[in-house]
Amino acid sequence: MADPIKVGFIGLNPDSNWAFNAHIPALKSLGDTFEVAGVANSSPESGARTAEALGIPRAFATPADLAASEDIDLVTVTVKVPYHFELISLALDAGKHVYCEWPLGNGLEEARKLTALAREKGVVAVAGTQARAALEVEYLKQLVSDGFVGDVLATSIIGTGGNWADTTSSALAYLFDKANGATMEDIPMAHTLAAVKDVLGDIGPLKAVKLSNFETVTLTDTGETKPKSAADQVMVQGQMASGAAFSLHYKGGKNRGTNFLWEINGTEGDIQVTAPLGHAQMMQLTVKGARGDETEMVDRMPDPSLYSGRPEFAGARNVAGIYKRLADDIRNGTATAPTFSDALALHELLQRIAHAAEKGDAF
Repeated sequence: MADPIKVGFIGLNPDSNWAFNAHIPALKSLGDTFEVAGVANSSPESGARTAEALGIPRAFATPADLAASEDIDLVTVTVKVPYHFELISLALDAGKHVYCEWPLGNGLEEARKLTALAREKGVVAVAGTQARAALEVEYLKQLVSDGFVGDVLATSIIGTGGNWADTTSSALAYLFDKANGATMEDIPMAHTLAAVKDVLGDIGPLKAVKLSNFETVTLTDTGETKPKSAADQVMVQGQMASGAAFSLHYKGGKNRGTNFLWEINGTEGDIQVTAPLGHAQMMQLTVKGARGDETEMVDRMPDPSLYSGRPEFAGARNVAGIYKRLADDIRNGTATAPTFSDALALHELLQRIAHAAEKGDAF
């Protein structure tokens, strides 16, 4: 059996953050494939507390020390987006494989530079667009490929962000400043678009509108009010590269009606994917469909046996799917996990949407 791949986390805390709730259960579910060998946080004291709480062998004083260590094979970066570029660059310069949370960079230019550096170093560099590894998305891709809907005529998406309306917590306030690269478009919408591209192919010409119903956001834990520059309504219309009609509407907050619906309509059948929130990367997705003479949607879920032994939380289950692909890529020289190049293409799509919204033209 191959030796475990030794993972070093930059940004792991045992107090309810994404890395703790998704990455750690994901890695545990994969048995001896990986070993969490080290951690580095914003301070040596924070890293030491995490290492002690989670039984991690080493706490490094700085991220640079972790990246340089011979005891680390893979650096996983799970910090806020504005810090991605510096920390990923450290890991790549040290010749380490990288798993970075999406978004890859704070904007397109950072993504371009990181993708070029990863190619130069020749390492496995993965961006965490984990909706692509959801069992439901993989099955949906197979359904469409097998002709369940026939020729795709149209696809439409409605999603809510949970955040990006007029209230949030202090810990999440940075999401409401578009300069931080963590807007509704950057996170839930982009994660969903990554899955759409996997299932239906690239998106062609499009038009877009961005609106803000709220100019400020209130922090519920302190009562403080802060300015808000991130849009809370994003609408995109156009065509898939295949020629099928495409429409999308993401809304800030959460509503009492539809919070996630992705519909695919074709010449032979129709599919609906639903969830409690518009974060396809971490919500349990439900797939239903009908074709031919069927008049009502019925469940079209993956075989239940596929869920056995995997994390119950969909976010952790999807992250585990990315780690499994990543391990195969490291050991076999393949590129099955979402690469930095894939992430760059997604950043380019977001830039096209932003330009279309600014200019009022198709891009």
